[in-house]
Amino acid sequence: MQAEDGKLRETDVADTETLLRVIQSIPSSKAEPFKQWLAKVGYERMKEISDPAQGLDRARENWQKLGRSDKWIQQRMTGQETRNKLTDCWKDAGIKEQDEFAMLTKIIHKEWTDLTEKQPKELKGLKSQNLRDHMSEAELIFTALAELSTRQIADSDKAKGLSQNTKASKKGGAVAKNARKELEAKTSKSVITGDNFLPPEEEKKKLK
Repeated sequence: MQAEDGKLRETDVADTETLLRVIQSIPSSKAEPFKQWLAKVGYERMKEISDPAQGLDRARENWQKLGRSDKWIQQRMTGQETRNKLTDCWKDAGIKEQDEFAMLTKIIHKEWTDLTEKQPKELKGLKSQNLRDHMSEAELIFTALAELSTRQIADSDKAKGLSQNTKASKKGGAVAKNARKELEAKTSKSVITGDNFLPPEEEKKKLK
């Protein structure tokens, strides 16, 4: 990997899953708190699998702790349900690969926002954060409209495979884009903004 001096150097790296497995294998009392935490999270995940409502409750609690309003949380969860129905539609249409899901999602987002996938995150000063968790209420609504429209158009067109669903994704995104432009024309305000929910310290870094 490239070091700070610009030279490429051999580096030990690991993804999150590998790091957690390393922690599990460490025979030290210092690693015990991490092992207990992993066991707790694993147990909670098992409960959520058997009762999905617990997962929804946990997500709501986490967003509340982060200071999100009940109205925002409801819109975020509604948008996620719309997203889930769309991905189910894609699966039924023969879309199986993760990169294909990602490509169709990018098409929808680019179509309704007129921005590439990276531009909204750059605008909001985000790095690894989930973009949807930093959207405004309006941005969530228009994202949901784009994905709902895509699903209904795909159903109407009986879209199968990647090529046909690419066309449906563009059409669905266009529906939300037209609605966005109409709202912006009447309010003289941009739907897409640089607003985010970053902690104060991270927001200061962004401004620098």
